[in-house]
Amino acid sequence: MLISLFIIAIGALPTVLALNVLRIYRSELGIGLLLFMLSVSLWQVNIAVLYMAGVLSEEMILMLFKLFRAGPTFAVPFLYYIAYLIVKKHIPSIENTVQYRVMRVIFNRTVFVILIIWSVFVYVVNWTQLGITGLVEQGIHMTPNTFYFPEYGPLHILFLIHALLAVVLLIVIFFVSKGIHNVHLKSFLSTFALCALFLFLTAMVNFNPTTGSIIGSVGVIIFTSTIIFSFVKLNNLTTIKYHQLIERQKKLDYSGNVATSLIHEVKNNLQIIKAYSTLLPRNDDLSEVGQDMIRKIQMASNQLEDLTHSYHEYLQKKAINFAYYDLNELLREAIDITSDITDSKKIEVSADLPFTPLKAYVSGTYLKQVFINLIKNSAESIQTNRLIKQITIETIIEDDRIIIDFTDTGEGIPPEKWEEIFDPFMTSKGDGMGVGLPFSRKLIFEHRGELKVLKSSNEGTTFRVELPHYQYSVI
Repeated sequence: MLISLFIIAIGALPTVLALNVLRIYRSELGIGLLLFMLSVSLWQVNIAVLYMAGVLSEEMILMLFKLFRAGPTFAVPFLYYIAYLIVKKHIPSIENTVQYRVMRVIFNRTVFVILIIWSVFVYVVNWTQLGITGLVEQGIHMTPNTFYFPEYGPLHILFLIHALLAVVLLIVIFFVSKGIHNVHLKSFLSTFALCALFLFLTAMVNFNPTTGSIIGSVGVIIFTSTIIFSFVKLNNLTTIKYHQLIERQKKLDYSGNVATSLIHEVKNNLQIIKAYSTLLPRNDDLSEVGQDMIRKIQMASNQLEDLTHSYHEYLQKKAINFAYYDLNELLREAIDITSDITDSKKIEVSADLPFTPLKAYVSGTYLKQVFINLIKNSAESIQTNRLIKQITIETIIEDDRIIIDFTDTGEGIPPEKWEEIFDPFMTSKGDGMGVGLPFSRKLIFEHRGELKVLKSSNEGTTFRVELPHYQYSVI
């Protein structure tokens, strides 16, 4: 009985750990880890009941053993779910590659449902004479202790194949997690995969009646101890990152106060620019080139006026006004406004806009500024000695999302800086302030969307904007 209680106590550790992981990472991935850890705990209860001879009847022990075998059985689809989430949400760096497409074929909802049905089938077989026929009392080698060992039927091979599938999935999780950008989460998942693999390999010893079923519990102790250490490290690094963000937020709050004063001065000078730019077109001596320059000045000053007004409203009310806009028009205007920058560097800007209209519920002024910032950043990343100087903008529809990709042929961004560039005041430009990308991401977040680096190399970078989808029609 004491051995049984000891095994149950050990089995509780993975679930407690998973609950703490979920407290930090409130996400689908955290839920997946919790489900797997819960299955490990049930697995240990499944083993513990075999040591309850004299406390429970043999019939009751057999029934409980079959019942709690749900733990090791459903650990497999839970592992698959973790791998599916990693492929779907956490490895954008390999998207649009053959490797990624192959993984999407293997890891999808259809296969997940099939695996659940298969797991249910294996679990049901466990209740029949084809799976487990009964129990037999066994002695543990070189000890006076005894325990019940299950006698297996002819279809028990299905459970062994099922367990082998878990080993394969853990190997896949280990390699797939290498594509995650968050280095702390990547380290934790890699450690989790290796330790869980060790856990399953030690559990295989349980099928040898002379060693006793407690060997697998030793694997649980090592698994949990290592994962706890890795989790504490993850927690500490996350806490440090949180405090860094708090300090940066204080700087942004201070910048907001400064911006309020600057907006007032910008408005005063902007009125002068607008007044003269309105009078200049009346001069008959202006050439067509001059007229075009005046048009661009007026367009830029109107955008600046709208932007300062929106900033002022946001700083006062902490809210953004939304309306339905055609994103194609916002993109064209952003391209037009930044044309002087791209033309001066002889950069070709092309836009693939197959959907018309491409409507979304957004802030037109703010979103246009995000597009301007992304085009400007792309232009600045393209060196003058580049043979190919291009910025390509492409719109895509995926389910309920509008995707806008900005691809340049610039020098690229190292993978370790893909998240860092969105931190306030982090810049590699000598005259830069490091607020453009952080504010752009904040604005896209306010739109219930996402701004991220999709891919980057020496050949260029792709920034991806994702927004909720309103309506569209194909040309």
